[in-house]
Amino acid sequence: MNSSVITFPGSNCDRDMHVALKKFGFKNKMVWHNDVELPKSDLVVLPGGFSYGDYLRCGSMASKSKIMKSVINFANSGGLLMGICNGFQILTETELLPGILLRNKHAEFICKNVFVKISDNKNSYFKNIKKKTLELHIAHNEGNYFCSNEQMKEIEDHNQVALLYCDKNGEINESSNPNGASKNIAGIFNKKKNILGMMPHPERMVDVALSGEDGSIFFKNLVNNLK
Repeated sequence: MNSSVITFPGSNCDRDMHVALKKFGFKNKMVWHNDVELPKSDLVVLPGGFSYGDYLRCGSMASKSKIMKSVINFANSGGLLMGICNGFQILTETELLPGILLRNKHAEFICKNVFVKISDNKNSYFKNIKKKTLELHIAHNEGNYFCSNEQMKEIEDHNQVALLYCDKNGEINESSNPNGASKNIAGIFNKKKNILGMMPHPERMVDVALSGEDGSIFFKNLVNNLK
């Protein structure tokens, strides 16, 4: 399986993603934001970080990078495109995904492990994962997912919610919502479910020494579904 990770000025999780993808069998290439063409890829990843220093809005400048035309064409042709944290923000800025990521409810940067519940597994990303909840890591200042009532209805009608913040028992409630996201949403799909945006970082949870391995479940499952 071939993958590509896009690096923007200010990306800080691109190498973590590279290591995770290689660990689970992807042949990964790092692609600079100023390039214009993607290598042949089964998966493209927009990583976490602070692209362009988060000036204007998070992800807004990155969404206009030269490489994004090829990324958008790749996704629109059905290719698997995943945005993690800042990558999720970029996906909303390109309007490949609906909604926007606002500042966290209490206007504080959050960096901690959280539990998320898999809301839909009829897709290449989560199909065949037996666990209903995963422990992953978040590190963001703008992870508060928001969209209009009309967009939310459309998202729910098409089962586009991918992940929900929950407690360790899988209960979805206000106390398990770290950033104020609408309806505890931690990640969403596009309608075709080839595009996934999520705030939690699976690449940070691929080794016991790094505080957990639920990210390993995610990546092992993904590569197996692409074989």
